[in-house]
Amino acid sequence: MSVNFAPAPADARALRPAPLTDEVSDRRRPRLLLSAARHGLSLYRRDRDLPRLLTSAESRMPPLDALFTAEARCEAARRNGAATYSFARHIEVLIALLAELRLTLAA
Repeated sequence: MSVNFAPAPADARALRPAPLTDEVSDRRRPRLLLSAARHGLSLYRRDRDLPRLLTSAESRMPPLDALFTAEARCEAARRNGAATYSFARHIEVLIALLAELRLTLAA
């Protein structure tokens, strides 16, 4: 079973740029994966976690774009059953993505 990716309140949706709204609303992930990521949001520290999660090429991109790219790579590995897939890393990337989305919406 899967659910919509990090639904936001209706009033917050109006603040987001259209491409970001489309990126988020088109994603579907397993409920357990999102639940674990939401529980980890309180532990996220941008200065510590963001550099560790991004590759050198991604670190030159805007944080949200880089995290969307990293999460898409994790999701592709999960769906393909790749031996290199790490559930823990996928959750860490989702935590960072959700936290960065919140920062963007708050700004």
